[in-house]
Parts: sequence; C-alpha cells; structure tokens
Amino acid sequence: MINEQIRDKEVLLIAENGDKLGIMPTKDALQLAKEAELDLVKIAPTAKPPVCKIIDYGKFRYEQARREKEAKKKQKVIEVKEVRLSPNIDTNDLNTKVNAARKFLEKGDKVKVTLRFRGREMAHMYKSRYILDDFAENLSDIAVIDKPSKVEGRSMVMFLTAKR
Repeated sequence: MINEQIRDKEVLLIAENGDKLGIMPTKDALQLAKEAELDLVKIAPTAKPPVCKIIDYGKFRYEQARREKEAKKKQKVIEVKEVRLSPNIDTNDLNTKVNAARKFLEKGDKVKVTLRFRGREMAHMYKSRYILDDFAENLSDIAVIDKPSKVEGRSMVMFLTAKR
C-alpha cells in the first residue's frame, strides 16, 4: 500500500536514508513524504504499528523486480526424464538405457524408469521386476531409488534421483 491507501492511525516511519523517525500519525507521515516529493510505502503491514518508509515507489518496484529476477536465475529446475524398457530387453540394450539414465542423473534431473507390458506379457508382470532392480543396481553408485517400483496400468514405474 502506498500514500492515501494506508488507513492506519499511526505508523512507525523510516526516512529515505534509513533513519527511524518514530511513531507518528499517518497524516504527518504522508505530509513528510509529500514534502520530500517521494511516496509513503507500507513495508511491514503486520507489525504493530505498521512500518512505513519514505521512498520513490517506482524505484522500489524496479529494485524488487530485479531481486526476484536474480533469485529466479539462481534456482535450478529439476526435470523428470523417462527411460522406457520392455520385459524382453537384452543386456546390451539395458546397458545403453542405463548410460542414458546416467547422463540425465549427472545433469541433475530425476529419472522415471518405465517397464511397459504388451499383450501376454501382462500375465507375467512380477517375474519382470528384476529388470528394474538390475537397472537400479547398475546406477547404485550415483543414484538412489526415490520411489520403488509399482504397477500403474500396463506398466511398472520406478523413480531414481542422484545421490547427494
């Protein structure tokens, strides 16, 4: 809230240079802000009494947007990459998929390992669980199982994340 939007009777006023001017009526604080040709901005609305500061509101919003943009740059977005397998996969093909998953984990992404079943393969789902176990075992040096394997429809799914 700025200027006339502030409806409190008293506010703790802080000058533009950071000095505390003390508790005063809102009208007086607004008058001081107008004399300085700046805005009265409510900084801490939940405090008793609310804290207001005399600043240039346009500059304040610009600085705030810049800080948020900097914070956004520094955060890392974790993506979920998927590796699909089938129950009758050969060892060399499995190793290729393991290497692909290793690259994803080294980048910092999570890996969703999906074992897809088709037709009669559905009858022997639980006999194929060892494929997911082998996959996790091959990546045990850099990865840990985030969510263990579980059946979802026609597939068995497991999530892996990089070790810290």
